[in-house]
Amino acid sequence: MSLSGTAKRWLAALTRILGVVARPVHEAQGEGGVVIQPYRGYGSRHEVFLIGRVFRQSRSAPGPGRGDLLANLRDIGQRIARRAVSDAAVTARFSGAEGSFTTDRDGYFRVHLSPPLPPPSDRSWHLMDLALAQPQSAQAQAKIFIPPASCRYVVISDIDDTIMQTGVANKLAMLWRLFVEDAPSRVAFPGVAALYRALHVGTSGDQQNPMLYVSRAPWGIYEVLEEFFSLHGIPVGPVLFLREWGISWTSPLPRKAENHKRELIHNMLALYSELPFILIGDSGQHDPEIYRQIVEEHPGRVLVVYIRNVSRDPKMIRQIEELAKVVAGAGSSLVLAANSVAMVEHAARLGLVAPETLSDVRSEKAAAPEAQPQTNTYGLQRATPSQTADAVSQGDLQHLIETGSKPTPPSIIIEPKTHEPPKQP
Repeated sequence: MSLSGTAKRWLAALTRILGVVARPVHEAQGEGGVVIQPYRGYGSRHEVFLIGRVFRQSRSAPGPGRGDLLANLRDIGQRIARRAVSDAAVTARFSGAEGSFTTDRDGYFRVHLSPPLPPPSDRSWHLMDLALAQPQSAQAQAKIFIPPASCRYVVISDIDDTIMQTGVANKLAMLWRLFVEDAPSRVAFPGVAALYRALHVGTSGDQQNPMLYVSRAPWGIYEVLEEFFSLHGIPVGPVLFLREWGISWTSPLPRKAENHKRELIHNMLALYSELPFILIGDSGQHDPEIYRQIVEEHPGRVLVVYIRNVSRDPKMIRQIEELAKVVAGAGSSLVLAANSVAMVEHAARLGLVAPETLSDVRSEKAAAPEAQPQTNTYGLQRATPSQTADAVSQGDLQHLIETGSKPTPPSIIIEPKTHEPPKQP
């Protein structure tokens, strides 16, 4: 009996969803038994970092059926049955440097090497060799991103509610929206892909500025994010997850990691000590508080902070005011953006992206089926950093946040008055 068109579409979508979930099994670097799974790493010409995992996995059965529905179900079963290998010594080799790193109780290992020889300068992605002798021989190769001399800044971006509109911890919900609903623009914020591509290449088109992504989600969702980034054309980079959930029958709750995001950004600032930073987040959770601490502790290192989806919640307004005072006092810019257009307009004005990026972001936003209406952009700008910070303290920012059409908040730029200000209310 032949399937109807609708049934075929649903079956194809289901096969694709299962294929993404099963991908780590049939792409694992190893023939079965004990496997090394590296994630993308990052570094400079003097230091490199990588996270990976060692686990036991039953042998796959490659053949013509790989990739079909039954094969994907079998691979998912293998993934569920994986067992972490703790206390295993992984040897890492990169550009003349070698070190041994031990896996933790969840099988994760963290590599930190200082190569005596600079890696080749003709490319940004480099290979690291990984090897395991016990409890079973295994090898793998990992990709390491090292910024070229042409890069001009580093971008650190949150993922949840900053790039995508659905929580990344809900893996199946996001895959459903990507493949079944067939509406990628409802998953990524309209315009975000064009904006991030522009930030990566810079004004010259070849800067290859590092794009570092952070999330509270576990490493188990890594392949889903890879699919999401690929479908939307968002530049890939090391995804610096904050934690492995560590869920088990004896410990059913995820372990906490309140300070890991701030520590990660501190590490990035130290690693790329000669480059300024762009921080991108949202007002929904802890980004304003974390970014305030970063700007306060590293004055002069942050060019601009972009915060998406400004909230009118009194508690969040207070956090944003504290962030704005610190950013303004440091002479940097804070953009509270109702959408990606507000971000790209400001980035183009600062010379961070090419002017033609504005039309790319606007076109992407306009094509979205659920595009938000255009909102006003207001400026809170004074002659000096201290005067700008004082204006925030006196309630000017809170007044602007409460201005504009509801429920969509306006976009607001807070910075010293070095440019022609946008529209004032």
